[in-house]
Amino acid sequence: MSITPMWRVDRDGSMFTDKKAAEEHDRMLELADGITGMLEAHFEINEQLAEEIGLLMSRNKDILAKAFKGKPEVLQDIQKSGEPEDNTVDIREAVA
Repeated sequence: MSITPMWRVDRDGSMFTDKKAAEEHDRMLELADGITGMLEAHFEINEQLAEEIGLLMSRNKDILAKAFKGKPEVLQDIQKSGEPEDNTVDIREAVA
């Protein structure tokens, strides 16, 4: 029997087998939450849409940073259906 250490992100319950990935995911969610709050404070916007925009922006923060620094063409790297790779583990798979 092997034991696999797991890290759980309290914000959304995601499970990770790598502590660094869990911390990175938590920071991404924290940034998304901040962006969501900013959008809701400045615009009349649906809460779900604000959350989705916040997540999109936080998942692609490096690309957005490059675009803000004068390279708007990098925004083409953000595809509508494409999401960055995720190290999230489904807990049911991890214990099976």
